[in-house]
Amino acid sequence: MNNDLKQQQIARINIYALLSRLLMSELDEGLLKSIEEDENMLTFFPTYKDWKRREEFDKKDLIEQFLNVDFTNLFLLHLIPYESFYMREDQMMETGGDNPIQAIFNAFEFNVELDKARVMAADHIGIELEFMYELCKAELKALEDNELKIATEIAQLQYGFMRDHIVEWAPMYLMNVKSEAGTAFYYDLANFAIEFILDDFEYLSELNLSEYKYQI
Repeated sequence: MNNDLKQQQIARINIYALLSRLLMSELDEGLLKSIEEDENMLTFFPTYKDWKRREEFDKKDLIEQFLNVDFTNLFLLHLIPYESFYMREDQMMETGGDNPIQAIFNAFEFNVELDKARVMAADHIGIELEFMYELCKAELKALEDNELKIATEIAQLQYGFMRDHIVEWAPMYLMNVKSEAGTAFYYDLANFAIEFILDDFEYLSELNLSEYKYQI
């Protein structure tokens, strides 16, 4: 496994982890501090970097008065971050065992603690991105173990899940987040998430052109 491929996989893992966390629950001071102090990470939030309220309020007040209020509006009250809402003709959420995403997760023994995650169904955007995070970790381990066929199969699973699910609805939802965002942070987060999802799907599409690319 060459170093460039390893670094690319680590980057994918880290970004999926970050997006899943930020899209699933409110910010805390520690996470916001880690974003602000990491110049590479801050490049994903260019509007927020120059946001005047950063100079006017400390992190605690910024979170409590602005960022968490915006999160509540975008993810809990006015917008619906669930695949079934976008994909069903009746725009009804599927919160029970009939949710097709839950069936996929069950097949791969990916356990979702809905109460702990504070979501209503498995097809929440943050949960779907967390599933991609777990697949990327499994792919990296297979590559490190030189299990190239397994790594390819996992990459193909990622491609199929992105094609059939995430790409079908998440960009639409995130465009709505951009439009409705009341803070620079969540505007940038939505824009960053859209760009990454589409770029990663393009990467997986190209990889999928060769059934055993990892054997080259």
